[in-house]
Parts: sequence; structure tokens; C-alpha cells
Amino acid sequence: MKKTSPPSESLLAALPAELLEGLFAQAPTVSLAADQTLFLAGDEGDGCYRVDAGMLKASVVDPGGGERILAVLGPRSVVGEISMIDGEPRSASVTALSDSKLSFVSRAAFEAFGRARPELYRHLTTVLAHRLRYTNDTVAATSFLSVKGRVARALLTLADEFGRDVGQGRIVIQQKVSQGDLAAMAGTARENVSRVLQDWANRSLVSRLAGHYCLENKAMFKQASVK
Repeated sequence: MKKTSPPSESLLAALPAELLEGLFAQAPTVSLAADQTLFLAGDEGDGCYRVDAGMLKASVVDPGGGERILAVLGPRSVVGEISMIDGEPRSASVTALSDSKLSFVSRAAFEAFGRARPELYRHLTTVLAHRLRYTNDTVAATSFLSVKGRVARALLTLADEFGRDVGQGRIVIQQKVSQGDLAAMAGTARENVSRVLQDWANRSLVSRLAGHYCLENKAMFKQASVK
């Protein structure tokens, strides 16, 4: 069976650059301070936001009251587009992890752009189909992953979005992330993340540089993320 490749960007961010730039050409700017909430799950989906600078998280609260981070969003990511398109309430809460700047497109502006550029919807249909395939593949894969596998996958996600290659296979994640954040991304307890990270640190597989996580061997984490 052909494996679906991971989407590198959010839904609208995967549009052709010319369409995306046209959509956000007249968008007003929104500024958020670290820890400030952009919107909450259940809020009305009145538009979408492109991240121009900073880092945000999209999260939900599980039945036990714990947080589960669904995505970490950096520059060029677009958030809030699903509820803007289908008219349903926001499915997740989005909070700034650092001071951030965003551009906002309202539903009315999106629909007006779509009327002027109908090819927008053709591209969205293709992207949505790809995302659905990838989601199905991911759910099937992660349901069998160990705790180490889920933590490795969380670190790789952050490395792909915010990593800087410092040579010899070492990747520094250039955003400060807590063990609690990793636990929420991996769907496990913070204590489990602490044990996994300590084990990897003892084996010189992960280190800390000025408060940032550094993957000493990215290839090892890729192997661990499928086990």
C-alpha cells in the first residue's frame, strides 16, 4: 500500500503561493502576547489567521481534564480555516506560546476571494483529500506506538517546524518547549516524558542547549517514531 506523505503545512498554507498571497493581501494584523488565547474551542469560526511571526499551539481538553496539543504552529501556518469554511464552532483552542503576529481573513473576505478566484476551491478539494488520507494513516500508525515512539514523533514534529541543523546530524529546536507541552503532544503523562528524555540524555541522544532541546541523532528519532 502506498504511504501518504505528511503535509508540511496547514490547509490554506498548502495553496499555491500566488493564491495564498492574494487571499492575505489586504488582511489586518493581529498581535498576541505569550500565553494569550487567540480563540477557544466552541467559539464561532468567523475567519482564519496566518502566523507571520511567533509560535502557537492548537489544543483540546480530554475527558480527564488534561490538555492534548494537536499542533504547534509557526510562521506560514494558517489556523482556523476549517470552522471558517464549514461554519461550525472552533474544534480546538489556540494559544500563543511566544509573542506572535498574525494576519486575519474574515469569512466574508474569504468567500469574496473565492468568487473572484474559483480555482481556490479546486485546490482546496485536492488538499482536503490528501489531509484525510494522511489523518487516516496517522491514526492507524500512532495507535500502536509506544510512549517512546510518541515522544519521538512529537520531537520530530517540532524539529521539522522549528529545527536548525547545527551539523553532524544534530538538530536544535529553536523554540522553548516544556515537558508538559511534549506530554500534551504525545498523549501521555509528563512523568513518562521525563523518564524517556532522561534515558535519551543518558545515552547522549538528546541534550539541552541554552534551554532548547537538541536532537543529537535525528535518524534515531525517525526510527523510534515508528516503534
